[in-house]
Amino acid sequence: MLSGDLMPSAAAKTPASPAPAKRGLLELRCVSKVFRNSPTAAIQCIDLCCQPGEFVVVVGPSGCGKSTLLNIAAGLIAADNGGAWIDGRKIELPGPDRAMVFQEHGLFPWLTAEENIEFGLKMKGMPRAERADRVQRALRMVHLPDAGRKLVHELSGGMRQRVAIARALVMDPDVLLMDEPFSSLDAQTRTLLHEQLQEIWLANSKTVLFVTHSVGEAVRLADRVVIMHANPGRIRREVPVKIPHPRDFDSPDISEVVGVIRTEIEDEVNRIHAETAEQVSHA
Repeated sequence: MLSGDLMPSAAAKTPASPAPAKRGLLELRCVSKVFRNSPTAAIQCIDLCCQPGEFVVVVGPSGCGKSTLLNIAAGLIAADNGGAWIDGRKIELPGPDRAMVFQEHGLFPWLTAEENIEFGLKMKGMPRAERADRVQRALRMVHLPDAGRKLVHELSGGMRQRVAIARALVMDPDVLLMDEPFSSLDAQTRTLLHEQLQEIWLANSKTVLFVTHSVGEAVRLADRVVIMHANPGRIRREVPVKIPHPRDFDSPDISEVVGVIRTEIEDEVNRIHAETAEQVSHA
């Protein structure tokens, strides 16, 4: 029989397995892009890191490279220098770990809402029963449980964008990329979708990189707002938004942060106008 010193302690515990690392770390490292026939870089040496589960919004004047940055993260265009990585893997092409939502919903008009949402799952070869279950959950997530059998032309603009978001989320991506998805909607519908997007993000903890022209929209949604410099596109400033979610959009705290960001963008626009005027005077 083993002596007491050799007996295993009753209090001894099996070492706990480390928690799995969170997915969705998106990194852009010294990313630059020059388009043909353009005198300046669309973006130049941009470094941006979106932590897993973080909601990052990019704002800035027109032509500052916001959408270019998003398209490189999506793998839709290649950087000339630097690159983008997701969870340590370099992004070369679009992939299932990222999903994109555009300003125009891009739904197939000959399909119902359900069929649009399940399209990617069908192409992936997922069994019909599992597809149906995931599509219904996605419809409930975007508050459209009874709209699945409707064709695109039977849906309002806001409903179409919700279907587009459901189509992206049903693929369970690690990162959601959103390029001005609400800009064509009326103010009341945008406010509703801001509230619903907050709910979805809080429930799913996806990393979100979101581009918008609206400073109010940026502050309503973001953990961090990235303000762009133009000609060439660079990061001018980053503003953390330390207001708890879900947010009261009429909060004076939101108004204060909106004021700070608007001042930055106005200064940037004034700089661009002054440089343009100087170039014209020397032409």
